[in-house]
Amino acid sequence: MSRLVTVLNGPNLNLLGRRQPEIYGHETLADIEAACRALADELGLGLQFHQSNHEGELIDWIHAARDEAAGIVINPAAFTHTSVALLDALNAFDGPVIEVHISNVHKRETFRHHSYVSLRADGVIAGLGTEGYGLALRRVATLIGLAEAAR
Repeated sequence: MSRLVTVLNGPNLNLLGRRQPEIYGHETLADIEAACRALADELGLGLQFHQSNHEGELIDWIHAARDEAAGIVINPAAFTHTSVALLDALNAFDGPVIEVHISNVHKRETFRHHSYVSLRADGVIAGLGTEGYGLALRRVATLIGLAEAAR
């Protein structure tokens, strides 16, 4: 069984470290990717790491993950609250999906309290800063291990 995990990042996350550091912190997306790669190696996982400001590109990566990956970690960013298309794509993926948000979306504007992605996610991590990515990878590794053990 594949132990590849696809990590997807939505719009504006390419600006991490420069955009609203009081909300999102000072780490860049490259910093997050490096930390994820180090942890993935430790957990015996392969890792694909992507970011796009375009919904269709994220959907294409989810479709590709159907054939390549055992799990998905996704920070859909603003698409969280708007994208039924991302939800539909994730519903076509059989492995575990963990949704990550750097900020605590429930302490922010009311429109951020609703997530279409959460309807598919096996877990949601919000408000733990960039550490949420590592926790999400650990959970995906656990879920992959449980699936392997059940075979």
